[in-house]
Amino acid sequence: RRLGRHPPVTLLDVFQEQVRRRPQHLLLRFQEQLFTYREADSQSNRLARGLLKRLGQQPGRAVAVLLPNRPIYVWTWLALAKLGWPMACLNWNARGRALRHAVATARATVLLAGDGEWSWGGFTRVSVAVHLSAP
Repeated sequence: RRLGRHPPVTLLDVFQEQVRRRPQHLLLRFQEQLFTYREADSQSNRLARGLLKRLGQQPGRAVAVLLPNRPIYVWTWLALAKLGWPMACLNWNARGRALRHAVATARATVLLAGDGEWSWGGFTRVSVAVHLSAP
């Protein structure tokens, strides 16, 4: 039904519509934590502002993401979508040469990583690395 629209409706469009229509509805349950659409929107906006401040505005910038399966992953995806920066999702199990190859193939100049992934290093082609920690 929505696929035939021009311009096409994106997942970000659907998310933002839900924020507007149902801000207090549950979006995400992680362990014992519950997050509403409004909270996810707020977290992703905060992250997007932080990334803009740290990295500057560069439309279309490819960003490699190496994060665990936690809410920060959702906030990151939303923040990057809001900024118009394509997200290269890296394989959580990749290490060393395979991981560096994935970053290079994505032509990413930024790597976003969490606490545990940070030490996997060796990213000579990444000009900026940003360490994300859960709030």
